[in-house]
Amino acid sequence: MEWLFLLLPIAAASGWLVAQRSGTHKRVDNSCHGADPVFFRGLNYLLNEQPDKAIDVFLKLAEVDGETVETHLALGALFQRRGEVDRAIRIHQHLVARETLSSAQRGYALYELGRDYMLAGLFDRAESLFQELVEQGLQERRALRSLIEIYQAEKDWRRCLETADQLRWRSDRPMQTEIAHYHCELADECLRHARRDEARTHLLDAQAVDPNCIRATMIQAQMEMDGGDPASALMLYRHLARRGPDYLPAMLPQLLRCCERLGRKGVTKELGDLFQAHPSPPLMLELSQAIEREYGPKATLDFLNDYLSRHADLVGAKRLLELRLSRFPEQTAAGDAQLIEVLRHLVAAQPSYRCDQCGFEARALHWQCPSCKHWGSIKAVAPQPLVSPAGLPPSRTATVTH
Repeated sequence: MEWLFLLLPIAAASGWLVAQRSGTHKRVDNSCHGADPVFFRGLNYLLNEQPDKAIDVFLKLAEVDGETVETHLALGALFQRRGEVDRAIRIHQHLVARETLSSAQRGYALYELGRDYMLAGLFDRAESLFQELVEQGLQERRALRSLIEIYQAEKDWRRCLETADQLRWRSDRPMQTEIAHYHCELADECLRHARRDEARTHLLDAQAVDPNCIRATMIQAQMEMDGGDPASALMLYRHLARRGPDYLPAMLPQLLRCCERLGRKGVTKELGDLFQAHPSPPLMLELSQAIEREYGPKATLDFLNDYLSRHADLVGAKRLLELRLSRFPEQTAAGDAQLIEVLRHLVAAQPSYRCDQCGFEARALHWQCPSCKHWGSIKAVAPQPLVSPAGLPPSRTATVTH
């Protein structure tokens, strides 16, 4: 049935072709005794899982001209979608070899052949075809996007920058986010090789292209920290917490490291202010530990109870039970230890980050979504508000310090 539904457009194209060439019902009837049965014999091969025989039939039907190109392209796309790349390559190579193709048709066939090569992992062949298309002015935007995909897969960020710049001038699509991340990738690369000045240049370029690039500021803060200036790094992290709260869990360890290096007191208040504005499970854990160090387990218990009265959070529930079991055994019930193990299992399987474009879930932050390939679309998962029986979130205010 899957084959049948996918082949309906091809069958429709074939029927239209026969009608166009006949001009009369009589000639349509004659065609049914000629080319048309051959076509449906090819369909029959496909439906009977004999695609190679089907390809032979379709390629021998007639010389490909302006009226049959679309049928062959549809067949190639069908094999491409099914992951049968070798067969798609055969179809598209046959098309490209025809001398009767128009310039536009040849461009489309070359592009599809390039996509076949990409799917097959033959990046060098695909790259050559896409560069040829750009030079000839055929399928330029699609070819440039495909080249960017290749260079991203190869982590060739400089060529990504060059190609993105070409695409920006040929397309209305904004490329600021992608270009800024390419500069950040190059900055990271420079830092791994101790080229700090070059890294700073790339960060400045990233911020010039995209003033809202959170990643560039995070790298800058890390550079300040590694360079022995935790005070400047802390200022940058505070600025980031206001601009990019979705990335607060990722920057939290470094922010705490800054406070530790500075020997700052009032870490609880620092975390409490952040938590009041942008609550998250990682921040809740750090804050609960800071409260316990500064105010004791009773204050921590009150904080966690208050937090869980407003958020349906497995991490918070696990922390609360662990605190009760270790510090308040008289408040524990039979089976709490087993319940903690269940919560640990659930928390371990719970995603910390999610892509807001395709829904991809991850335990760690990825600047480029591995699924949809968008840049900067993966954000920290916020705790779910706990809905009261009346259907409204409780209105209690969290107690952060005592």
